Amino acid sequence: MTLDEELVKALKEDYQTAPISEQDKLMLDYVSQLTRDATRLSAQDHDRLRAVGFDDRSILQITLIASWFNYINRVADALGVGRD
Repeated sequence: MTLDEELVKALKEDYQTAPISEQDKLMLDYVSQLTRDATRLSAQDHDRLRAVGFDDRSILQITLIASWFNYINRVADALGVGRD
């Protein structure tokens, strides 16, 4: 977690150009693809994560956390939670 508002702004605008590590960028690429269309992820995507230092347990955790957030946001959207 960060209190660096400039970093938060940069991440919101485009994480690819934000001042974050290559490891973080590849992790966010993976999470973005998982969110858009998880069926297009392959062993090559996992290999790219491994190449920057993620082990299988980390890849599982990234997948589970991103999937859970996607799930809970869709439930909230479907039920109108947070709408004014």
